[in-house]
Amino acid sequence: MNNISRISKHKHEKANTRDKSTSAQKGFTLVEILAVVAIIGIMALIFYPNILNTLETRKIEGSARGVLTTLQRAKFQAVKTKLNHRVRFEAVGEGWIYSIEREDNPTQWNIMRGFIKKSIPREFQVNVNFPNETVEFSPLGLVANYSSTQNSITFKSLKLAIYGKPDQRVIKVIAGGSIQYIVAEGE
Repeated sequence: MNNISRISKHKHEKANTRDKSTSAQKGFTLVEILAVVAIIGIMALIFYPNILNTLETRKIEGSARGVLTTLQRAKFQAVKTKLNHRVRFEAVGEGWIYSIEREDNPTQWNIMRGFIKKSIPREFQVNVNFPNETVEFSPLGLVANYSSTQNSITFKSLKLAIYGKPDQRVIKVIAGGSIQYIVAEGE
């Protein structure tokens, strides 16, 4: 009986030794972890400019499309309410803000109810080229203050220009009330 207990005790000790050696092999070594961190660091350095370009592109697109949507909304409101509406741009410091205004009485313009003034991010170079920095829509949806030489707003990103990406967004307003959106590369 003593022999049997010794054999079983010996088997049990071997099993414990095996368990300890296999448990010691679980996990990662410091060298493996450092190698993975180095690979991730190299990939981040490679893709970092692309990530910045994507963020800058989204920001300029969002800003330009915000103005485009506001122009379309002003035109729609003019037709819907049968009152002149305009989008007015104001230079404030180094930036621009814009709002939709409604002509309640002749020469009396008020900010359209429910519209909050919006701003264009200051990191973009903005050129507002509209008569009196406004675009006015008649109740027929036509541009009431149309000028063939003053009919656009241009957004330019210096960051995108550095990387040779399309760095300008141009919004042109046509006499009939159509609005064009153009993605371009600057000079």
